Amino acid sequence: MFIIGSHLSSAKGFLHMGKEAVQIGANTFQFFTRNPRGSRAKKLDEEDVRVFLDFARKASVPVVLAHAPYTLNPCSKEEKTREFARMTLQDDLNRMEYLPGNLYNFHPGSHTGQGVERGIELIAKLLNEILWREQKTTVLLETMAGKGTEVGSRFEELRMILDRVHCRDKMGICLDTCHVYDAGYDIVNGLDEVLEEFDRVIGLENLKAIHLNDSKNPIASHKDRHEKIGKGSIGEKAFEKIVNHPALRGLPFYLETPNELEGYAGEISMLKGFVRS
Repeated sequence: MFIIGSHLSSAKGFLHMGKEAVQIGANTFQFFTRNPRGSRAKKLDEEDVRVFLDFARKASVPVVLAHAPYTLNPCSKEEKTREFARMTLQDDLNRMEYLPGNLYNFHPGSHTGQGVERGIELIAKLLNEILWREQKTTVLLETMAGKGTEVGSRFEELRMILDRVHCRDKMGICLDTCHVYDAGYDIVNGLDEVLEEFDRVIGLENLKAIHLNDSKNPIASHKDRHEKIGKGSIGEKAFEKIVNHPALRGLPFYLETPNELEGYAGEISMLKGFVRS
C-alpha cells in the first residue's frame, strides 16, 4: 500500500481533514496541533475524533502525522523558552492519546550558541521528562537543513539524541528530503549511499515517515526552502527513485510543498504514477 498525503489545515477538525485527504487522492495527512507560530491549541472535540477514527478505518487511512509548532525550541539557552517547549510538547502528547497509534513530529531545535553537544543534552532531557511507557504515540525527530545553530542536520546528532532517551521505543525519525539535501546528503545522485549511511548511523528500523519536498536551493546550502515536486534542485527523477526505494516503500509520505489543495492533488497523482508495482 502506497501511503501518501499532504499538510492540511486542522481548523475545521479531524473529520474534515480526513475527507479533504480522500478528496485529493490521499490516504493520510499531516496537521499542526496548534497555530504553527503560536501557543494556543483549540479545545479537543472528542466527538469529532470519534467520528474521524471511524471514517479513517472505513476509508483505509492507516496513520496520520501531527506536527509541533515551529516556535518550539527544546534546546534554547533560555530556560523560559525550554519550559514553553516542554509544556507544549507534553500537552500535545496528552491530546494525541485520543488518536492512538499515530505519529508526532517536531524539530529538534537550535542550540543558540551553546554548542551541539549541549543542545543534544537538553533535547534528550526534555524528552525524558515528557515521554511515558504507556503512551500510544511515536515521537519523531525531524532531519534538519543545518540553518544557523540547528541541531539534527547530521545523522550522528539524531542518533546521539535517541541514545539518551529512556523510552527509546517511543521514538523515531522523520526524514525530510529538502532538509537532508540542503544539509549535504546527495539523495539525487547517491540515494542508496545516503540510506546506507542512515542505516549504519541510526538504523532504518527507526525511520517512520518521509516529508517529500523539493528544494529551492542547491545541495549543502543549509537554507531550508521547500519547492514543489520536480520544480527544484532535487527533481522528478529523484522522487521517482525515492517512492520506489525498497527501504522506503512501506513508509507514509507527506507533502509540505508550497501548494493549495489543487496543487497537492496534482503532486499526489504524479507520485502515484511513479510507483512501480
